[in-house]
Amino acid sequence: MLHIPVLRAGRAYRSLNTQTLTDIRGGAPVAVVSQANSGLIARDLNQTAAYQRSLAEIPAQKLYDMSAKAADLFLNATLPVDPIDGVLQSREDFITCQSATTGLPKNMCAANMEKVATALRMTKTIVDGLSRGVDQDRLNREYRREADALGAILPSNSPGVHALWVPTPAMRVPVMVRPGSQEPWTPMRIIQAMIAAGYPAEAFGFYPSDHAGANEILMRCDRALFFGDARTVDAWRGTGRIQIHGPGWSKMLLGPDAMANFQDHLDVLVQAISANGGRSCVNTSAVWAPPGSRALAEALAERLAAIEAKGLDDPNARLAGFTNRRLAHLLDERIDAQLAQGGAEDLTAKYRKGPRLVEIDNTLFLQPTLIWCDHEHPLAGAEYLFPFAAFVEMPAEDMPRRLGPTLTLSLISEQEDLINAMLDSPHVDRINIGSLPTNTVRWDHPHEGNLFELLYKRRAVQFAAG
Repeated sequence: MLHIPVLRAGRAYRSLNTQTLTDIRGGAPVAVVSQANSGLIARDLNQTAAYQRSLAEIPAQKLYDMSAKAADLFLNATLPVDPIDGVLQSREDFITCQSATTGLPKNMCAANMEKVATALRMTKTIVDGLSRGVDQDRLNREYRREADALGAILPSNSPGVHALWVPTPAMRVPVMVRPGSQEPWTPMRIIQAMIAAGYPAEAFGFYPSDHAGANEILMRCDRALFFGDARTVDAWRGTGRIQIHGPGWSKMLLGPDAMANFQDHLDVLVQAISANGGRSCVNTSAVWAPPGSRALAEALAERLAAIEAKGLDDPNARLAGFTNRRLAHLLDERIDAQLAQGGAEDLTAKYRKGPRLVEIDNTLFLQPTLIWCDHEHPLAGAEYLFPFAAFVEMPAEDMPRRLGPTLTLSLISEQEDLINAMLDSPHVDRINIGSLPTNTVRWDHPHEGNLFELLYKRRAVQFAAG
């Protein structure tokens, strides 16, 4: 069976402790993944200063060129997946394995590959954007590096998030990755592509592990990215050294002036809610519109209900399957229980063919759901791993004060007072003004924090005259 090793300073290591990854469609084994224990991780992370020196003297432009080369290798090359046994993995094999263990349709796997490759190809643009054009070859004269390595505790739900950490080696900081339990494929392939493109192998650690291993990375790396649900990440908030990537609670807001031609915005709303199977933190989980918006809500519900579950191999698939069958049932039951409390309605139910929870090709799917409810209803603030959103009527003047934490906000309005109120909001990380879906992302813009500012701090350097 295919084996995925630990990578210690880029070198493959086989552990006696392994986890078996299975195909969600029937439980057939796909791969065994070596697991790194916390002691091994601790020993390796004591050497991060040496790993960092392997990047320190490489000119910035050479780093950018290597990233661009890695983009093409990541997309199309046959790359090592188990260097110990000399096992290589083609693009097609990668997509097949990733789809089988994550529930992402193959077409979404390919689309997420493009996102990652774009970030690799645009590394110079990204670093320039995040650093505001700082000369990367003179960094140590104006900035203090805050970490010898960046830890990254990564998710399984959406491979596109790996685009957030790939510029790190070009900033001369090694990366110590703990992959999502169902999705080791993308970070392993990125690392192998970057090594093949010329990056020193010591700049990369790959540590599949349990929660103890993840905690070891978070404790021993001076700076880290942490992806997880609210319950998991909350304990690490406020440390100042860990950038939290939890639920997005992203929202689409329509001003009164947008309602006269609301049909023009339906495509944008559908994309915001359903793109990438609704699995991303930048997917819309709430649509707010002024009173009298029921016609818009009905039209949106009908459009969403037309998105039907299909098998993972179907080129037209737009929904992802659940790797945890029990979770799919629990979410379906939770939504129904909260609807039964009153004050909310599943608008998609009357347009949808069949129930919300369906099984196709031995895979469970939750089909798109749009809930009509008041702002105070529990479903108004829910966020789930499928195309799910609450539709809330709210006067425009109330929107800014009720906003709450919002990763991405798209405001469809030309009203200057509403625009200015949203720009002034302390609750929003990213703002789109105009008819843009919340999943419109530019990688050279900060995303739940600025990666460059996490890794570097500006300082004063003075030289004596003469």
